[in-house]
Amino acid sequence: MEYEEIIALKYHPKVATEMLRTLLKLSNVFRQFIYYHWHLISVAPDDNKFIDCVVSANAHYLVFQDKHFNVLKEIAFPRIKVLNIDEFKTILSARVAR
Repeated sequence: MEYEEIIALKYHPKVATEMLRTLLKLSNVFRQFIYYHWHLISVAPDDNKFIDCVVSANAHYLVFQDKHFNVLKEIAFPRIKVLNIDEFKTILSARVAR
């Protein structure tokens, strides 16, 4: 929902609604429902929704450029691997090269 809020602020609420509707129709986009809140980031509690989503989806990585997520390197459980954009591009490039 954060994406919808930001797009609505920068463009228009109708544009945001249509963009999300379109994204959810893509075969490689999944809507993830959250059933547990981990509350791992105390300095930026609003960022916890991303962690909750990663854990709930059993995702391999969290790709972010935000320093608040560095705290995850100190937490043993749940184990979440945080990558920056360049690290993620490297992984994607290696998979495409196969």
